[in-house]
Amino acid sequence: MDIQRLDYFVRVCEAGSFTRAAAEVGLSQPSLSRQIALLELELGQRLLERTGRGVAPTEAGQALLPHARAMLDLAQQARNQLVDLQAQPTGRLDIGLPPRLARSLTLPLVQFFRKEFPRVALSVQEGLTIHLREWLIAGRLDAALLFDPPASPQLACEVLLREPLFLVAAGSGPRLPARVRARTLVDHPLILPPEPNALRVLLDTVMKPYGLFLQPIVEIGSAQTLMTLVRRGIGHTVLPQGALAAYAAGGDIQASRIGPAPISSCIVLATPIARPSTRVTRAAIQILRQLAEASRADQPALSGEKQNKAVRTAAGAPGLNQ
Repeated sequence: MDIQRLDYFVRVCEAGSFTRAAAEVGLSQPSLSRQIALLELELGQRLLERTGRGVAPTEAGQALLPHARAMLDLAQQARNQLVDLQAQPTGRLDIGLPPRLARSLTLPLVQFFRKEFPRVALSVQEGLTIHLREWLIAGRLDAALLFDPPASPQLACEVLLREPLFLVAAGSGPRLPARVRARTLVDHPLILPPEPNALRVLLDTVMKPYGLFLQPIVEIGSAQTLMTLVRRGIGHTVLPQGALAAYAAGGDIQASRIGPAPISSCIVLATPIARPSTRVTRAAIQILRQLAEASRADQPALSGEKQNKAVRTAAGAPGLNQ
């Protein structure tokens, strides 16, 4: 069987239309139809049938589809291994980062790949954890850093960093204690991001064992807007240490660590299990590990009296987006 015709067959099945599939593969519709017809002639089976909404695989087509995908995957793995043998690998690498991490990690990531793999097209895509996770499972990303993602049998996950959580308030407000218990968060006028923000999901999960539910006075999706309200004394919020560090440059917010039982937000490196490993993806995974470790060293140790010291954010500092 011609591997290219198998690819055309899979594309038509996934698109559900000769017109859409032809546009994706860069062929005219008659040319694509001709290639499918030659595949059907070779196999002696009708593979596709027209429906009111396009085309769908016949019984024979449904039987062929998983085998076709498996053969295409094997062919791609062979190509990837050959690319690995090249002195200068080529191709494309898609990395996903939450906005907060993208602001600090994109520059060193790009610099590394421009130096080590100049012929690789690097794509850095920003998004919330829930979206990046979906893109990994769909095969749109080679690797991503996520905040506290739900487990998936389709993803390999490695915790790179645990960031303790802090209650954050305006520096001009009543002085916060060095620590606050998680269950007392319901007593504070909270301003939080709405679900499916990863931090919000984590907080809701933490409160469930106490039979408590957070009821924010305001839900704000924008980190900058949220922190403006906090600095004005409208309410309090919760930040992981890495986000709090971005606001630790002056004197108009204060922070109190949530404890004594440690509550942390995890930065997780995730890769699709089904995606073949290549020299380039292995290098990407290693540099992401190193960058996460470097960010750990850069974070100030906020404890005791330092938690209560008012801090002011510089304009444009990264925030909550997870």
